[in-house]
Amino acid sequence: MSPASTDGGGRAPVAEVGRTIVSEEQINARVAELGAQITEDFAGTRPLLVAVLRGAYIFLADLSRAIDLQVEIDFMAVSSYGNATTSSGVVRILKDLDEDLEGRHVIVVEDIIDSGLTLSYLRRNLANRGAASVDVCALLVREGRQKVDQDLRYVGFEIPPDFVVGYGLDVSGRYRNLSYIAEFVGGDGH
Repeated sequence: MSPASTDGGGRAPVAEVGRTIVSEEQINARVAELGAQITEDFAGTRPLLVAVLRGAYIFLADLSRAIDLQVEIDFMAVSSYGNATTSSGVVRILKDLDEDLEGRHVIVVEDIIDSGLTLSYLRRNLANRGAASVDVCALLVREGRQKVDQDLRYVGFEIPPDFVVGYGLDVSGRYRNLSYIAEFVGGDGH
C-alpha cells in the first residue's frame, strides 16, 4: 500500500488513494468550458441531460449549472462493474429513464469511458427510443482501453488506464466525495 494522501481539501489522509490525476481546479475549469460549448452547440433547444448513475451525479450537477440553457435532467442506472475494478462487459439497466425521448436532443453524461461497451449499448438504446440526437459528455476517457470506436463530442480529460476514484467515481462505494480524481492503489476494491 502506498502512503496515504490528503483529499485535496486539507482534510485527513485518505488510505488507498495514490497520486492526483486531475485536480479540483482542473475539473472546475474544464466543466465550465464544456458547459459553454454545450450552450453554444444547443442554443435554442432544451437538451435532456441523462446522467449515468451513480458515478456521474457530481459531474452532472456541476455541468448543468455551467450550461446557460433550460435543460432537463433524467437518470439511468446501469451496471457493468459490480464491485470489481474492471468491466464485465455485460450491461444491465437497473433504473430506466422517466422522460420520453421522442424528438429530444439527449446528452449522455458519463463519468468515465473505459472499454466503451456500456456507452455503445446506451447510445443504441436511447436512439431506438426516437431521440433526435444522442451525444455524449464524458468527464474522463481512459487512454487505449476502448474496444468500440466512439464519436465523443465532449470530453473532459484523457487519462492513463489506471483505476481512479473521486469526483463521483468509487470503488465499492468509497471515495465518491473526493473533490479531485486520484489513482486508486488499494488493491481489488474489497
